[in-house]
Amino acid sequence: MERKNSGMMSEGVIWKQLLIFTIPLLIGNLFQQLYNTVDSVVVGNYVGPQALAAVGASNPIINLLVGFFMGLSTGAGVIVSQYYGAKNKEGLHDSVHTSIALAFCSGLILMAIGYLLSPWMLSATGTPADVLDSSILYLRIYFLGIVPVMLYNMCAGIQRAIGDSRRPLIYLFVSCGINIVLDLVFVIYFKMGVAGVAWATLIAQSASCLLGLFHLITVKDDYRIKLKEIRFEKHVLLRVVKIGLPSGLQQSIISFSNLLVQSQINSFGSFAMAGCSSYNKIDAFANLPIQSFNLAITTFVGQNMGAREYERVKKGIRICMSMTLCATILLSLGIFTQADRLLSIFSSESQVLYYGHYMMSILVPGYIFLAVSNILCGALRGAGDAITPMLILTFSYCVARQIWIFFAMPHFQNIAVVFWGYTLTWILAMVLCTVHYFKSGWMKKYA
Repeated sequence: MERKNSGMMSEGVIWKQLLIFTIPLLIGNLFQQLYNTVDSVVVGNYVGPQALAAVGASNPIINLLVGFFMGLSTGAGVIVSQYYGAKNKEGLHDSVHTSIALAFCSGLILMAIGYLLSPWMLSATGTPADVLDSSILYLRIYFLGIVPVMLYNMCAGIQRAIGDSRRPLIYLFVSCGINIVLDLVFVIYFKMGVAGVAWATLIAQSASCLLGLFHLITVKDDYRIKLKEIRFEKHVLLRVVKIGLPSGLQQSIISFSNLLVQSQINSFGSFAMAGCSSYNKIDAFANLPIQSFNLAITTFVGQNMGAREYERVKKGIRICMSMTLCATILLSLGIFTQADRLLSIFSSESQVLYYGHYMMSILVPGYIFLAVSNILCGALRGAGDAITPMLILTFSYCVARQIWIFFAMPHFQNIAVVFWGYTLTWILAMVLCTVHYFKSGWMKKYA
């Protein structure tokens, strides 16, 4: 079948390609974040601070368990993009079908682990008694719907790997609309509380999964899914694991570190939990340009390494870095000027607003350092180097951050110690990534 080259990033004007690819991705990530944000807005305003804290306490555990398998998805996306860039039809077919098989099996494993271990994990992180039952309920319902989440993300990853970031955006438009409507209906009309927003999220994410699968099953192209051919191809699976396992371990270790950080926040009470949960939602939106350009440069580098366009790889990384820094600076300024309005969306409680504003004032100046390390790590993964980003980010975000909290907290006993742990370790990661990028000769190794 004749290849349609509309998604090829090894040809054309680099900045236009990156922008055209990133804008739908950015908007899509924006709507992805609206899932939990709408949950928090609805429960914070219509149920109370304890319900808001319950949803917030669940997120680090979700990130811990889901992060590992999302890392494997990253590896699958890199392999798909490299086969696509090299115009290897057989490799593209095998990588797509192996990826779908991996997503389905991963979802089943996650569903069992998440549902059974939710009470233990929440108790282990020091979740206060007044929000524990609600947190368990939210988390268990969420994990009942984890298979569609994994399948949707894999479908979206495949589409992005071949240069199509628009269709995942359309699916998210639909599912986000469903989520908002069901949140309001279940919580305000049926009075279902935390369970209502959890069920709304499950139904909405299932809708986006069905849309993604339908397109890949019906599309007439080399990456089409044939249900009877979904299985693990050993040679592809080994390549996916080689790249994805380090990314998955990195995500899980960092998420585990964040669980320990969350336990420190929990020790300051439910108002601190609610305030930090509120800002974490804003933080997720603030990081969308960084995440979107990170995915863009991974796809760009993957396709161009597959096509052996090495000078184009270097130029693309420089351009992507400049675009990311500009977007991050502008967004950070916007957050600073609209801090009170943004936080008041989630709660009007003065103590909740205090903790959210405090966290914001320390984290926002550090976003520029976070941007640099993320773009460099995304480029390295696209080339096939997943080990180095894992080591650097794991050491910075886990080891160094926990060392900081361990030694600083006994002396100051202030929640600011937790907040500064983010900014300081972002700076450390940026320094280490920059040194590796310019001194290691990584491109020659993976050329």
